[in-house]
Amino acid sequence: MLIPVVVAAALMNAAMVAASAVSTILVAEELSPGLAGLPNTAGVLGTAAGAVAVGRWSARFGRAQALRSGYGVAVAGSALTVLAAVGAPVALLFAGMFLLGAGNAASLLSRYAAADAVTPARRAAAMGTVVWASTAGAVGGPFLFEPSQSLAASTGLPALAGPFLLAVAAAFAALVAASRIRPQPVERPEQPTDSEPQTTSRRTPVVAAGVMLVGQLVMVAMMTSVPVHAHHHGQSLGALGLMLSFHTLGMFALSPVTGWWIDRSGPRPVMLAGLVVLVASALVVAVPSGTSFTPALFFLGVGWNLCYLGGSAYLLQTARASQAARAKLESRVEAWVWAVSAVATAGSTALFAEGGFLLLSTVSAVLALPLLFVTSRTPKVVGAAATAPCVRC
Repeated sequence: MLIPVVVAAALMNAAMVAASAVSTILVAEELSPGLAGLPNTAGVLGTAAGAVAVGRWSARFGRAQALRSGYGVAVAGSALTVLAAVGAPVALLFAGMFLLGAGNAASLLSRYAAADAVTPARRAAAMGTVVWASTAGAVGGPFLFEPSQSLAASTGLPALAGPFLLAVAAAFAALVAASRIRPQPVERPEQPTDSEPQTTSRRTPVVAAGVMLVGQLVMVAMMTSVPVHAHHHGQSLGALGLMLSFHTLGMFALSPVTGWWIDRSGPRPVMLAGLVVLVASALVVAVPSGTSFTPALFFLGVGWNLCYLGGSAYLLQTARASQAARAKLESRVEAWVWAVSAVATAGSTALFAEGGFLLLSTVSAVLALPLLFVTSRTPKVVGAAATAPCVRC
């Protein structure tokens, strides 16, 4: 079952990137350049809301059906964006991006479905594979923008409709791939034995969620202000693109390695390393040195990757609850991660205007250092084979 999960996640990410990229252009042309960011805001809010919905569907119908439902909603959303591109009211674009967010949430949460599809000893590696594959979709999708524009123009449609049609095709292909995901039987949670220490408590899922939230908050807050910083220092768009590429590489390229490390050593050392790398790279970004800036952005991405996958694995392993409750918990955490993204995006440039990267990195350290101490005091769970029950796929 792992292959269709991975393929569907990659295709859905390509659909989201295609629609997000051209939606800003459409709104800038139809309304105002100052409102160009609103469609992507709708997509972020849709992802947060979609995460909650996918979690509830998973608890009620199983992961496989929940993922298919999320991708189905995304097909409908991408169709609305096409209508907006060919002359329908632009309000349909915002509705379409919101619905595409539900598909994006399904893609993100499919890492837990991937974990359920393999043996316990390989669960974190499976999650890392899904995160890595999503990046492949995001990177490959833009190469089809120009051909899709040419295709749309050749059929008499506005050229800008091409990438939206690409989003429809990619979302539908994700739905088809998800139809190949086979439901797995329910397994009852194992009861701890005398030889197995009570490694979980109410606190451990909170710690896992906290690591993911802080990693997202620090990464988004720092990276939102990078284009402003580059512009103030007279750097070209080519230089900015290189910075962002290095950062994205750090976020995703090492995901399979991160998963392997978690399966081998457990999630706690990975979470600790992620918080340390996150704070260290944020502090280096604040130092006015041109040679260290871009490498620091790379390691900022690495720190996020360690926090995101480490926190996901720890949540998977330590949430001792019913299958339905655990699926809801995973989705609720994902919703908070994306809600935090919206807050960080909104507040980043305001803090940057007040105190630059020094203020942003100080805030990052204030958030991360107490969590670093708390995480170091949490129970250690070795390997993904620990005690997490399988959730019905």
